[in-house]
Parts: sequence; C-alpha cells; structure tokens
Amino acid sequence: MRKRNESVTVEHERAAAAAAAVPGPLDKGCSLRRSLRLPSSAAAEGMKRPLGRRYGLWFRLRKLILWLLGVYIAIPFLVKLCPAIQAKLVFLNFVRVPYFIDLKRPQDQGLNHTCNYYLQPEEDVTIGVWHTVPAALWKNARGKDQPWFEEALGSSHPVILYLHGNAGTRGGDHRVELYKVLSSLGYHVVTFDYRGWGDSIGSPSERGMTYDALHVFDWIKARSGDNPVYIWGHSLGTGVATNLVRRLCERETPPDALILESPFTNIREEARSHPFSIYRYFPGFDWFFLDPITTSGIKFANDENVKYISCSLLILHAEDDPVVPFHLGKKLYNIAATSRSFRDYKVQFVPFHTELGYRHKYIYRSPELPRILR
Repeated sequence: MRKRNESVTVEHERAAAAAAAVPGPLDKGCSLRRSLRLPSSAAAEGMKRPLGRRYGLWFRLRKLILWLLGVYIAIPFLVKLCPAIQAKLVFLNFVRVPYFIDLKRPQDQGLNHTCNYYLQPEEDVTIGVWHTVPAALWKNARGKDQPWFEEALGSSHPVILYLHGNAGTRGGDHRVELYKVLSSLGYHVVTFDYRGWGDSIGSPSERGMTYDALHVFDWIKARSGDNPVYIWGHSLGTGVATNLVRRLCERETPPDALILESPFTNIREEARSHPFSIYRYFPGFDWFFLDPITTSGIKFANDENVKYISCSLLILHAEDDPVVPFHLGKKLYNIAATSRSFRDYKVQFVPFHTELGYRHKYIYRSPELPRILR
C-alpha cells in the first residue's frame, strides 16, 4: 500500500513538472518572446556593427572630399608660385603621341615619299623635319636621299610649311593624314617639331618656336626658287604662324598665303575660353592662371599680329571644335577683315558645320578642302 502511494505521488509530481514546463494558453506568446529575446550584450553588439560600418564609410568619404578640396585650392597657388607649370600646360610638349614610333622613319606611318632631316636653327638646338613630296613624284622619290629631296623643292610645285599645335609630334595621326591629303593635291609639305618636341633638342618657348619656323622657312625659300610657299598653322601653331608671317612682312618677304586652322585670338582668351578649364569661374582666375602665362613670355597674339600681315589669309574652323571655341576663330576673322593691312588681299573664313563632326583636328576629311585651297 505504501509503495502504491509512493508511485502515485511520483507520477503526480512528474505530471505537475510537465504541466509547468508547457506554457498555458495565456502565457504562450510571452514565453516565446522571452525565449527569442537576445541577451542585452549580443543585441548591442549587433547594432554597433552596421552603425560602425556606416560611420567608417562616411568618415573615409569625408576625408576624400576634404583632400580633393585641398588639392583644388592648392593648385592655383602652386601655379602662381611656379609659372613654369603653366607654360608646360600650354605647350604640352612632354605628351608624345603616338608612342613608340621612330620619327627617323616616316615610311612607318605610310609616308613612303617622305624624307627625315635635321636642321640647326641655333647653337645647341636641333629640330627634326619631314619633307613629303607631291604624290606625282612618289615613284621618283623611292630610295632617294636628302639631297634629292632638297633639290625636288625646286620643281614646279607649291610648298606648304605646316606648323602643328601643342602636344604630340610631327608624326601625329591627324597630321600624317593631312600631309597625305596635301601631297595628293600636288603640294610639297614640310613640317617639323619645335625645339623640345619629339626628337628635337632644346627648351620650348614662344620666341624659340617662332625662330625655328623662320629658320625652316628661309631653308625652304633657299631651295624652292620662285615656287609659291604657303604657311599653314593649326591650333597653337596658328600663334607661331602669325608670329612668323608678321616678321616676314616686316622684312618685306611675305609668304604667298597664310592658312589658319582652328585659330584663337590670343593665348589668354583661349585659356579663359578653354572648355577643359575647371578654374575659369575660380575667384582671381586671371591673377592665378593667366598672368603666369604672360610672365612666362607666352602671348601668341594672333589678334595683334594680323594687323601687320599683308598677304592672303584663309581661316578654317569647325563649329563643334571642343578645344578652341568657334567664336574665337570668327572674332579673329572680324579683326583681320577690317584691318588696313589686308585691304589689298583676300581674307576668307570657312566654317564647317557641327553635323560634319570635324571638331578640332579632322578638317582634312572635308571633300571640299581641294576646292577651298584652290
């Protein structure tokens, strides 16, 4: 009897314990919530991680923004203190494209009727020159050396002295394509790299570039006889071209014509209007950026030079030019057209519409170019 009572008591206690372990209807939800609740330390740690990650990302972003802002503000002061930096940006002679070409071998660029020379305008200055003969002389030019090419300048074909813009070399792709077009039209094309460009030796400066061009012009005239000699300048080369032609007119030996492709009025206006100038709205832009250019002796004053030029002038400019704005070429034309020095000579402005897509350096693609030059 006692054993039976003990077993009943044990079973009763087990049932009570089981009943206590299983939640009742009212307590079920609260018990589940209590069982799912994280310990307070684990919950705090879980919240810290996304907050810390967001804070770290914002901190790095803010640090980057402050660093970029500091650089942006420091550059104008650096340029002002070191005007040579601005001169480098105007010339861009350290940018040599295309890379890895041998300027001694113009035939590698498809110019099989071209000879490479080296001339010495001044002591310690050597400039590399390419001379492309008219396409009609292509067969005769094969395998010929420099004396033959020099003598060929005296043949009955006009000569174009081409003055390229900043950056790159005389072997630039768009320049080579223009040489081919002009050669096919019956012109000798003589071009060169200014001192400090390409494989030419010397330090670049406006005075030095102009003197190099004068030396090459005189070298051509000494060999071309009575053949017409035209000067073609592109972009920054228009500044060299008007400097040269003004000097030639002052000594009464003007060229037969001057051709300006994508010209500007002067280097200050070009720098102020350049689409890539992120500082044009910066307070004191002229003082920080334009005055150092002038301090470096760089003017390229086309608008002043055309007032002293007395020969025919042709200006070519594309409306969609992203480097030298179209309105600067038009402004230069208006100055030249009203100048007394041109009263006995033809001044012509030829625009190329935006839909043609010639931009800054592809006017050579125009099928109208032969007619325009004639």
